[in-house]
Amino acid sequence: MKIVFTGGGTGGHFYPIVAVVQKVNQIIDKEKILGAKLYYFSDSPYDKEVLFENGLLYEEVKAGKMRTYFSLKNFTDIFKMFFGAINAIYKIFSIYPDVVFGKGGYASFPTILAARILRIPVLIHESDSVPGRVNKWAGHFANKVAISFKEAADFFPKNKVAWTGHPIRTEIEHGAPHNEALEYFKFESGLPVLLILGGSQGAELINNTVLDALPRLIKNFQIIHQTGIANFKNVSARAEVVLASSNEKVRYVPYPFLNPLAMKMAAGVATIIVSRGGSTIFEIASWGVPSIIIPITTTNGDHQRKNAFNYAHSGACNVVEEMNMTANILSSEIERIVEDKEIYNKMSQSAKAFNKPDAAYKIARQLVDIALSHERK
Repeated sequence: MKIVFTGGGTGGHFYPIVAVVQKVNQIIDKEKILGAKLYYFSDSPYDKEVLFENGLLYEEVKAGKMRTYFSLKNFTDIFKMFFGAINAIYKIFSIYPDVVFGKGGYASFPTILAARILRIPVLIHESDSVPGRVNKWAGHFANKVAISFKEAADFFPKNKVAWTGHPIRTEIEHGAPHNEALEYFKFESGLPVLLILGGSQGAELINNTVLDALPRLIKNFQIIHQTGIANFKNVSARAEVVLASSNEKVRYVPYPFLNPLAMKMAAGVATIIVSRGGSTIFEIASWGVPSIIIPITTTNGDHQRKNAFNYAHSGACNVVEEMNMTANILSSEIERIVEDKEIYNKMSQSAKAFNKPDAAYKIARQLVDIALSHERK
């Protein structure tokens, strides 16, 4: 049995693939499937250590990005796309997998195209309310289409779509025990904890607003702030200046990036979360924590904004748009939710209800079934 996984080189594509691979490996072990090989095709490995830990063999396939705006890079990327497709066809033919799983993104296009040409079964997953261009195209011929938001079903053939929810890695699907998490961060037990997630690359607007709000927030909250690797030194230095005369400065803990252990601990201790509107929404829902979502307004298809409002309709979060993002508005909204226990509890329950916990397993089960069926033909 051979399965190829492919997706764009971002955490939003990479980590859901890892979540599905974890469940595929569990099925392989439980059912004692012999000779199984799992591959990851993309333009970058993203995280070699994670690939190795999950038994994924990396194959590089260059891909060109077709931007919706004018850019000279579009001309060079046409050639990248062409040669990437030729390379993908050669590699897919050499391996001849039983099924290809596409997570979307421009980096998945050459591999999905190769699978289409070689008549290899394709299963895709769409994380957003509005699909990206590659998944919209692939949905027309894919054997199955799994979706995170039920609203995305409108963009695909009805007989192929399954609302599975979003695959979440095993190690962060649930938060750590509260007392253990408090000890991990050296926090005091009687004070609420604010968790700020700007994505692995950080978010400059969120970082700047949090720094402006820090003197007010630090009085009533302990704060875990994922700044993004590139922004960590700058944000940390500015925070030291802002909190120089504060007796509560130990309550603020910045991190460049939260690895799985730190994320699990943060989930276990968080009272409320501030985040972007990407796939982190589903991780937050799995933790059952109320949140404030600040969507990026310049994403393709405006998908972050639509994701955020679809999640808000469930009652699990409030949305603050970028144009309204100020220190006072953010602080007031955080305080309002945490201080009103009725609102807080309703949001927590709505988050838990929104979560679909078996998404990764359902997709993995389908992949294995297709692969074994294809293998026997």
